Amino acid sequence: MKPVERPVYLDLLRIRLPLPGWVSILHRVSGALLFAALPLGVWALSLSLTEAAGFQRVAGMAAHPLAKLGVLVLLWALAHHFFAGLRHLALDLHRGVDLRRARQSSLAVLLASALAILLAAWRLFA
Repeated sequence: MKPVERPVYLDLLRIRLPLPGWVSILHRVSGALLFAALPLGVWALSLSLTEAAGFQRVAGMAAHPLAKLGVLVLLWALAHHFFAGLRHLALDLHRGVDLRRARQSSLAVLLASALAILLAAWRLFA
């Protein structure tokens, strides 16, 4: 019997993931991003609560356009992680596990997080 030939490596750029796969991967990425940003948030909170000068320093840093962009990225991570987490909870309860519903809920997660980011960007940069 001839052995089955398998690929030597996986070409990740040629794999076409379905929409639910992308939402799942982005859920992990957003969670890692939120976890990685946690020390920065704790530091900024600590600095802003120590004295008035510390608060002014944090407020000055937060007013910079790159800081606003960073906040926007973190808000996307929070919104996406929240909505995808709700989707995963529904899947754990065996709701929407068929292919059509899984695609619909994936699209809903992406649209809800995009809407949340558009609202946040309007508020941050207006």
